[in-house]
Amino acid sequence: MDGKHMQIGEVAARTELSLRTIRHYEESGLVVPSARSQGGFRLYTGSDVARLMVIRRMKPLGFTLEQMRDLLDATDRLDAGGPLDPDEHEALLERVRVYERAAVEQVEKLRVQLSRAEDFAATLGARLERNAPAARL
Repeated sequence: MDGKHMQIGEVAARTELSLRTIRHYEESGLVVPSARSQGGFRLYTGSDVARLMVIRRMKPLGFTLEQMRDLLDATDRLDAGGPLDPDEHEALLERVRVYERAAVEQVEKLRVQLSRAEDFAATLGARLERNAPAARL
């Protein structure tokens, strides 16, 4: 993403997160605005938006703020491009793998829940259809 700075309102629109939620993630140390305007307004880059999107995707899967922080730390270190010894590199990859496995497991649980919810909605729809008054001519 480009280096263009965005104010928090634009970031909120792009991420579909509330201003309050973005500020909460900032207070929690999960995301830090890349800059501040002369007036003190938070300024974010595309990288900051990408980071917020990772957080947004983790939240409905039940990950805690600490887990989000841990994953973001691992991915930041992997993406930094700095020298990592092979053991450290492998340890970071393993941390990411753990989160991937947890995410896949949660997605499967959500699929089961969604299937049950769809069955329930269909059952209610069928009941309404059976009990609806006959159409008048």
